[in-house]
Order: sequence, then C-alpha cells, then structure tokens
Amino acid sequence: MITLALSKGRIFDETLPLLAAAGIEVLEDPEKSRKLILPTNRPEVRVVLVRATDVPTYVEYGGADLGVTGKDVLLEHGGAGLFQPLDLRIAKCHMAVAVPEGFDYPRAVRQGSRITVATKYTSIARDFFADKGVHVDLIKLYGSMELAPLTGLSAAIVDLVSTGKTLKANHLLEVEHIMDISSHLVVNQAALKLKTAPIRNIIDAFAAVVAQAPETA
Repeated sequence: MITLALSKGRIFDETLPLLAAAGIEVLEDPEKSRKLILPTNRPEVRVVLVRATDVPTYVEYGGADLGVTGKDVLLEHGGAGLFQPLDLRIAKCHMAVAVPEGFDYPRAVRQGSRITVATKYTSIARDFFADKGVHVDLIKLYGSMELAPLTGLSAAIVDLVSTGKTLKANHLLEVEHIMDISSHLVVNQAALKLKTAPIRNIIDAFAAVVAQAPETA
C-alpha cells in the first residue's frame, strides 16, 4: 500500500493533475466526504487528509509514504529526515512583511531597532529580521494575521500573500518580500527503499508534468 498525505484546499486541487499523470484518480471529493482516508482507482494507493502543517510529520514518521507540502511548512517545521525530490511548482504564493497604511516601516526597522511582529511563521520571521540586524518581539497567532496590527497587538505581520486582496481590504501594505513559496513533494526515506518501484513511478510522473508546465509567477 502506498499512502499519500495531502491537505484540503488548493494543494489538494492542484495535486490532482499530477496524480492523473501517474494514473491515479481520487474517488471521493474531500469537501463532500467526512472520510480522512480516501480511496483511489488503484487499490494499492490511498490518500490521507491531514492538516497542512502535519504533512511532514506524517511522512517522516511513516504515517504516509509521501506527501505534498508548502515550502513554508518545510522551513518552519523542518524537513530533516525527508527526501525532497521535487518542487512541484503548485499552490504558488509568497511570504511577506505587511504593515498598516501610513506606518513608517523603514524607520521601524533601522539596524538595532526593535519591532513587534505577529505571525504563524516565527522561525522564518526571526531569521529574516536577524539578518537585517533588527530585534523582533514575535507574537505567534494561528488565525487572521491582518487583525493584529489593526488592534495594536503588533506593528507588523509576516504572512503568506497570494493576491494581496485581503491586505488591501484591511488597509495593510506589503513592505518586504521574504521569499517565494510553492509546494514540494516529500518522501519517507525508508519507504523509498522498501517500495522503490511504485514510489519512483509516482515521482517520475510528477516530474514529467512539472517539466512540461510553463513557468508562472
């Protein structure tokens, strides 16, 4: 049995064409089913639905043989012990610093200064501001980051940005681009040794699709 870990939403939807290239079709819609383990048209392949941040953990510890997860998750939670053969170039977005309109960000991040930042990505944010020589007080949140500066909880946020519409609607401005984000294929190293042929077939099928896909922003 080959088990693939996916999270609901954009990653799941954009992984479906890759699975199709490997001859794999998920037989149930995760938005309509309450099942957490979904069958496919191939009896030896199944999909498990897990929280996005849990994908690397399931793969690392053998709850899944392979999975699809964002670069942000790998950097924040660590990808040690995982084979990472492919950047799938799906679910693209970027990570950025945003502040309220009118906020003097350049002054706030002068070298040696201190700024309060709300984010889910504390490790990434800490490293980013450390490289700039800026002291940062981090507030970890899991909900809507945009609310933090609007209520005075923080001066800035570090979050994923796709279209920027949510920032604009809440009168926030993107002031720094931290990194581009896309989803990567991760594989359990032990499973790769024990189930080499079927896992390699999936990797190769995914790679062929990625190689043919046009580069997009």
